[in-house]
Amino acid sequence: MASHGQSYRAGQAEGRAREKGEQMKESVKEKGEAAKQKTLETAEAIKDKTRGGGGAGSTDQKSKETSASAKARAEEAKEKSGGILQQTGDKVKNMAQGATETVKNTFGLADADDDQHIYPKDTNY
Repeated sequence: MASHGQSYRAGQAEGRAREKGEQMKESVKEKGEAAKQKTLETAEAIKDKTRGGGGAGSTDQKSKETSASAKARAEEAKEKSGGILQQTGDKVKNMAQGATETVKNTFGLADADDDQHIYPKDTNY
């Protein structure tokens, strides 16, 4: 049976893994929001710039092109941030599973088959 110290360390490892995952998730979320805000600001600046000169027809056309371009960039940023969030979620999940396995092994709760990769049978004694 695992000692109190081993249990404590296993719990600490799991807590650190979860905290690191939350920090990564928050960082990715902030970066996604910043990219979204920058795209909106760029679109507004371009929109304001196209209103400044030229005929009504050319301004309207430029505005449509700019709007389409800004929309495409916003979609790209959205897809990219979604992919990053998915990867972060997978990393957090894997860290938590690893911590769970560590706790199981510490307490001796792992199946016999699970221990084979850690304690292989050696008949050369």
